[in-house]
Amino acid sequence: MRAAHAPLYLALALALALSAPARAADDGGEAIEQQRAQFKSLHQRMLDMSRELDAQKAEIQQLRDQLGDLQLTQRGRGLSAPDGPQQELVGQDARDVAEQAKRKAAATAASDQDRDAPVQVGQTQRAEDAQRREQEKALVVREHAPLFERKFTLDTGLSYSYYDRRQLALSGFLALDAIFLGSINLDQTKASVATFELSGRYGLTDRISVEASLPYVYRDSRFVSGGAGGASSVVSEVRMRSQGVGDASVAAYYQWVKESQRWPDIVTSLRVRAPTGRDPFGLKLIQPDGDNNNLNIPENLPTGSGVWAATVNVSALRTYDPVILFGNVGYTYNQPTNFGDISPVAEQISPARVELGNAIQLSGGLAIALNDRSAVSFSVATSVTGATHITAPGGSKRRVPGSSSNSTTLNIGASYVLPSGWTINGQLAAGLTPDAPNFVFSMRGSKSF
Repeated sequence: MRAAHAPLYLALALALALSAPARAADDGGEAIEQQRAQFKSLHQRMLDMSRELDAQKAEIQQLRDQLGDLQLTQRGRGLSAPDGPQQELVGQDARDVAEQAKRKAAATAASDQDRDAPVQVGQTQRAEDAQRREQEKALVVREHAPLFERKFTLDTGLSYSYYDRRQLALSGFLALDAIFLGSINLDQTKASVATFELSGRYGLTDRISVEASLPYVYRDSRFVSGGAGGASSVVSEVRMRSQGVGDASVAAYYQWVKESQRWPDIVTSLRVRAPTGRDPFGLKLIQPDGDNNNLNIPENLPTGSGVWAATVNVSALRTYDPVILFGNVGYTYNQPTNFGDISPVAEQISPARVELGNAIQLSGGLAIALNDRSAVSFSVATSVTGATHITAPGGSKRRVPGSSSNSTTLNIGASYVLPSGWTINGQLAAGLTPDAPNFVFSMRGSKSF
């Protein structure tokens, strides 16, 4: 029986012997594929680590460059090069930023979805520098042009102006071309004008902003004249006070060009002023001192111009960190208006058409951002106003003598942002021409909501 099955056993043994190498070959192929996959994974990890190392080297170099720029900027702002504790503080800040950048780079490299994306070197520091520059620029621009934000900004201001005018009046004639025979009278006017102004501004878009303003005017004037009682050495003085709403105005601003490497900020504006204040025409002159007929003063003081007016301005602003240059050119048109009475003589009515002289305004200066909260500015502003003309009914147009003017001032200002969000602006203007006020001091506060 066993002899009969021997060939069968032999065939089975032979089949098992032949199948063993085949299974061994299959097992060897799978091992090779696994080794290849592990090699590819190790190669990919080495590439990732190489990219991370290059990114960290670039990050360190970027921080070194930024530290050098910071030192140069501090020297440009009038500070000495940092040393001692200040240098250690700057270095510590740089190391902190470097550690943050390294952690961010490592997290980015470890993410599967960002593995193939390029690493952003110094992005955090550049964003902080850009934000600081924008804050400094916004602090300065707020003084010379509106910020085009979709926010409501409340602006309150108080200004004080002082005028001192003297006029010498001669009534007589010269004898022998050297001796004056007649009366000499010296008139002096000292005027103080305080104006409280409330303004609201809203940005409709990132290029268009609108504004409305309403002032309240308080005037205190002293009139001094010699000749009381017929004696030139006797001087009489009268004080007069008046107050009321001034001329309200509305304005619209449009930003044509935003600042770039080639172009500055260019903003145009149109302001329309309404005659809501008390006009100066038809105010009668009175004689407050019976012993001095040389002293004649108006019965009331004006708080407005009495005519509609429109002003067009074009402003330009250019940033050269930390200095910002700005300039403005404007033109004011006063609408001719008919008045029922312009005569200053009591019990006399003289209707006429009044054409106030139009004005050209020029200004320019520079501002320095000390930091993101404070800035100082220096500028010169001038306004040249043409002569006033009046036309009586049925008569010809005639020029009012001495009605043209040239008012030029030197302005020094400072701004500071309080922690509460209010921006405080102070400015002192000194008159450089006889037509300008002796000085103007103003304080303003603004806040966006």
